[in-house]
Amino acid sequence: MASGSPGQYDPQTFAGMTFHDTLEAMREGSDTPRAYLERCLEVIEAKEPRIKAFSTLNIEGARQAADESSERWKQNRPVSLIDGMPIGIKDLLETKDMPTEMGCEALKGNFPKRDNAAVWALSQAGAVLIGKTVTAELGGQHPGPTANPFNLKRTPGGSSSGSAAAVGAKMIPAAIGSQVGGSTIRPSAFCGNIALKPTQGAINRGERQITSMSTHGVHAASIEDMWQVAIEIANRAGGDPGQPGLCGPGTAPQPVKPERLVVLETAGWEILDSASRSGFEEICTHLEAAGIKLLHRRNNAIVEELEQAIADASDICSVVTFWENRWGLRNLVDQYAEGISDRSKAMLERAEATSLTDYRGALLKRELAQAAHRALANLADATVTLSCPGPAPVWQGDPPNQPFEPFATGNPIFNYPSSMLFAPAVTMPLMRVDGLPVGVQFFGQQQEDARMTAFARWALGAISPVVG
Repeated sequence: MASGSPGQYDPQTFAGMTFHDTLEAMREGSDTPRAYLERCLEVIEAKEPRIKAFSTLNIEGARQAADESSERWKQNRPVSLIDGMPIGIKDLLETKDMPTEMGCEALKGNFPKRDNAAVWALSQAGAVLIGKTVTAELGGQHPGPTANPFNLKRTPGGSSSGSAAAVGAKMIPAAIGSQVGGSTIRPSAFCGNIALKPTQGAINRGERQITSMSTHGVHAASIEDMWQVAIEIANRAGGDPGQPGLCGPGTAPQPVKPERLVVLETAGWEILDSASRSGFEEICTHLEAAGIKLLHRRNNAIVEELEQAIADASDICSVVTFWENRWGLRNLVDQYAEGISDRSKAMLERAEATSLTDYRGALLKRELAQAAHRALANLADATVTLSCPGPAPVWQGDPPNQPFEPFATGNPIFNYPSSMLFAPAVTMPLMRVDGLPVGVQFFGQQQEDARMTAFARWALGAISPVVG
């Protein structure tokens, strides 16, 4: 067992906390949302001192909501299939009954007392909002205190660190995260979760309309809970202004086996460790054994064109994000200089060195990459690739007088492509490397969220996880 690890991870046997499979017991009265909540609280009490997944817990409010839900179930009138489900909310999203401090010392005590659109929708659906989950500072690169639930010395990923860790530690069945570059898929992969990063704009971000690549996402321990949370939000709050919102069935799509998949290396292939590379190649062997045709850059010119178009995805996404975030971060630094980390201030320097010409060039490259991705629509059903470049790394802080570690919460290199392509992505815990989870993801064309979920549901039932 690795030093600092609460337990060896095994994707073949690990089972997180789920909610969908308690619904019959809720209907019969042999279980209740209040009893379910208390089970969550027991795990939180036992593990939170080490994991540090939550920035705020609203136990009194959660118990009241659970009691109200229990009464609805008793009367056979639940308002949705997530009525009574405990859910964590990433502390970038506003909540009317909890502070929104964004992992930032400058915003300690910030309490706008209003709900983000997705938070409002969850409340309308009867969900039990148990607390705010830790985020990296301002959703950026400066880590919070959260530990990986499978090895306390490792990062849980960022910026949705608390959401991923809370689900991975079996504290709650689902949590809301967000992603600009890789902040939903990567931490979910590091923590053994299933997660959806939806089509750009598919879930209403409310006040979080900050950057052109930001999306709300769902971390969960099951496909059923993941989809149900996402669709219940969309059915009430829709998507971003001008967007059609998440489309699909009212419950998780049934499993569908894809016929043809593009195996995307991305720029991450060159930095991948040998064990993770071998594990992913074994996953591809399993897919082929299941009768799926795999297309690679080496044997298909259209795939090679997409690989070339996303080769600089890290730089493209960084330039776009720097330009779009710089005025907001500048305002915060000007107003609360002492409450902003040196890492975020260094990021501001890079942002302010980015020109409008740089930004326009990045947008053009993003458009060209999206066109290359659309060219795959009639060629294959989806893309399969890793969700992270190996297991979660160790970060022990930045050495004094040294440059900042650029990837303190892990490298998003396998996540930038789906973000810049505005593509829906679902990560699955199909690998173990060095005793830790490593995720595999499907991503597809825009608006194909339900289809990617159906493919992922098939894979989770049909593909044997690789245990390295």
